[in-house]
Amino acid sequence: MRMRDGSSNWLGATVGTGWRGALPLLVAGIVLSAAYPAPVAAQVPFEQAVSDLASHESSDRLRAVTLLKAAPYPEAAVPLAATVLDSEDAIQFEAIAAELNIFLAEKIIPRKKVGLVVEVRGKISAEAAFSAGPLALGATPVPMEVLTALRTAARDNNPRVGVEALYAFGALASEPTGSARRAMQQASGPELAAMVGSSDEALRAAAVRVIGRVFDANTSDESADASVGDAVIHALNDQNRLIKRAAMDTLGRMRYARGVDALTQLFQYYKQGELAEAAFDALARIAHPDSTPLFVSQLASRSPAIKAIAMEGLARSGDSAQMKAIDGALAGEHNDRVIFAGTFASAMLSAGSIERLTDSLLSPKDRDTSKRYLVDIARGQADRLSRYTQDPDPGVRADIADVLGFSADAAAQPIVASLIKDQDKQVALAAERAALRLRGADPGPDR
Repeated sequence: MRMRDGSSNWLGATVGTGWRGALPLLVAGIVLSAAYPAPVAAQVPFEQAVSDLASHESSDRLRAVTLLKAAPYPEAAVPLAATVLDSEDAIQFEAIAAELNIFLAEKIIPRKKVGLVVEVRGKISAEAAFSAGPLALGATPVPMEVLTALRTAARDNNPRVGVEALYAFGALASEPTGSARRAMQQASGPELAAMVGSSDEALRAAAVRVIGRVFDANTSDESADASVGDAVIHALNDQNRLIKRAAMDTLGRMRYARGVDALTQLFQYYKQGELAEAAFDALARIAHPDSTPLFVSQLASRSPAIKAIAMEGLARSGDSAQMKAIDGALAGEHNDRVIFAGTFASAMLSAGSIERLTDSLLSPKDRDTSKRYLVDIARGQADRLSRYTQDPDPGVRADIADVLGFSADAAAQPIVASLIKDQDKQVALAAERAALRLRGADPGPDR
């Protein structure tokens, strides 16, 4: 792999065998056969596959990477990192996909026969994995060597490789917490900020979106360096509408206070429509005190979306005195979205009931919004959700575990631990994933 600046810089017995079940085979010597064609080798030991990653023959490296992608065992992650920076593009693409497949909650089987004749190929897309969000990952820690390799490969001279590596980095970068996360942010910030100014449109879009994941305020209390946040503010002027929209979303995720003026101007310029709502939503997530008058004024908006976002912004402001204005705006209201936002505001500002929010976890229409609201509520007050870990519905228990995982509240750790032994596999996985995120949680001044 050649950089743009000119510099160079655990497996199942077969693909169909889950890696957890194959763990004991590692000691005896794992045997793999999935990716190597039958005439070449019927079975390939794990050690040989790893050794072939360093082969001088590109064909050997490609076969080894393809095999390790198909049998995504965690111990292959660090050896694969070197091939993410391979000189051959085809090997890089396979290595990036292999790294992703190791850490996805739902492994993708590249080749699977249906019946006797039809072969289904499962494609591993970094952008798709990134767009699926942090919950697409399982509960396996991501080694820093993997993140470093992917971040470095984002500067590849082939823009397609660069974009794929960057999205893979963003997808996996949601996992580190505490000091490891701070180190990752410090190392990646300048590079990501520089990529926002790339002449390649796809890379610009990826950089803006990935910054939102790496510097998401829900996963770290560290403020982004001004050079990073200001680069995203600059992207608000991008001619590409999707990049402009992504920049708004990223500023909201970062809760970047320096972006408030620009977002306010954009909201006032667009007044209505998708971009106006996106700018206003970013302001509501930042919830800066300077935006409070604007939120109050929009409680009278004729747009249910704008009215609901205004309530969300006031809810996150933490100013309980605003509840009176919100109650006044709810009088005679019939729109479900606005009423739902009012329930969130009540829970945030006056310790109102969260029953409707937790009940909505069972509603496909409201589930995502409910989880987003509950994450805000859980920050610093995880105990409010503890009794829902006993809910008879496993889907609700899993969602509560996920919410607590994003709470950044050390008090959530014992609550999550109680779910790790849940009889439902999805609940246990969600709890393991949450426990991983809470490793670096701050116990807070009162704990």
